[in-house]
Amino acid sequence: MKKAMTREERYTMMIETPVNKLIPKLAVPTIISMLVTSIYNMADTFFVSQISTSASAAVGIVFSVQAMIQAIGFMLGMGSGNCISRTLGSRDDERAERIAATGFITALIIGALFTICGISMLHPLVRFLGATETIAPYAAEYGFYILLAAPVMMGSFVLNNLLRAQGYAFYSMIGITTGGIINMILDPILIFGFDMGIAGAAIATAVSQCISFGLLVFQTMTREGCIRLKLSKFTPNFSMYGPILHAGVPSLCRQGLASVATIILNVAANPFGDAAIAAMSIVSRYMMFINSALIGFGQGFQPVCGFNFGAKRYDRVLESFWFCLKVAVILLTTLGAISFLGAEQILTMFRRDDLNVIAIGTVALRFQCMTMPLQAWIIMSNMLTQSIGYGFRASILSSGRQGICLIPPLLILPGLVGILGLQMSQAIADVLTSLIAVVIMVQIIKELKEKAKLSKKTMD
Repeated sequence: MKKAMTREERYTMMIETPVNKLIPKLAVPTIISMLVTSIYNMADTFFVSQISTSASAAVGIVFSVQAMIQAIGFMLGMGSGNCISRTLGSRDDERAERIAATGFITALIIGALFTICGISMLHPLVRFLGATETIAPYAAEYGFYILLAAPVMMGSFVLNNLLRAQGYAFYSMIGITTGGIINMILDPILIFGFDMGIAGAAIATAVSQCISFGLLVFQTMTREGCIRLKLSKFTPNFSMYGPILHAGVPSLCRQGLASVATIILNVAANPFGDAAIAAMSIVSRYMMFINSALIGFGQGFQPVCGFNFGAKRYDRVLESFWFCLKVAVILLTTLGAISFLGAEQILTMFRRDDLNVIAIGTVALRFQCMTMPLQAWIIMSNMLTQSIGYGFRASILSSGRQGICLIPPLLILPGLVGILGLQMSQAIADVLTSLIAVVIMVQIIKELKEKAKLSKKTMD
């Protein structure tokens, strides 16, 4: 059995291995993790869609709650992870341990509060999120178990990012993919075999999240060279939360505004009926699946970026960015073309018996496919700015395509052009956000080039 690398060996790997070899090595496990996570999210939507259109729409309603859980988990996880990458790059192991413990324990505490508050006001909550009279009972039943699992879901997001930040993406993948596979197995068994309906899908998700959480804790506590989680290192003060939030708020902006946008999307779709809500829910889940491969690839880039920025290897930061951007554009252009041509067939797989769902969703999916290459530029730019600690600019980018550039079209266009406004809003947001990314990245790339020249002169 191959011996695990020491922290010194891992440091050397991160700052010396050619980026076109290192990033794919770190990215493949993360891509698999993201794809499996996205697949089991789609599996929930697929199996629940077999129950009824209203049940399918309920998954879309509760998705905004899941997005908020994910937003907080990602904020603490990516904030802690990015800080740890730079901290290990500068060889401050003691501070890295405190960051890890603080991020993880805080996630558990907030998750518990989320559970208590959410369940205590569940029925008013689902109506606020856009559920119609026919959707609300399904949404409340599904949402109860999702909220019950909030602490382990948030904790898992943090552990996943902590492992990736240290270069242990493979071990992170084991925890995430195992839970995802179990979810996909349990879905049809509980929904149809035990006749539990939509509650079965939610229970399958909750159980799988608990299993993932346990495996991630095990990997974190047993891998040689990995930072251990210690209660004694929990340091809830500004010196810890400041850097974590500075690095993590972009993720909160991205995921949090995505939750808000989902609520607005469901409310905007409400006048057009359950079919519109179901169709937009299916399209959203499918686009999450497509983007998961890109995000997984980008997450292989982030620890490399953070390590090398901390080690003042700015040349490698830029080299990594351009390499990832080229790969991302090729990937999304290809997937976008395939999805555009097969849009109707994709929607048919989910709701074969509802022609309204198919018609509405096909148009919406094709609009989003046309702007897929722009998403490569947006996401990779966001990951670079976040990884190197440019928190404010990263927050602007991360809040663009699923927030500040999406919410106005959702509020305005359906009233002007009807359901077409709903279907084209995300594509418009992608175009606007890509232009914002150009303005921000021109300055950042210039700064990194100047730092790289200065660093080279110092070394010489």
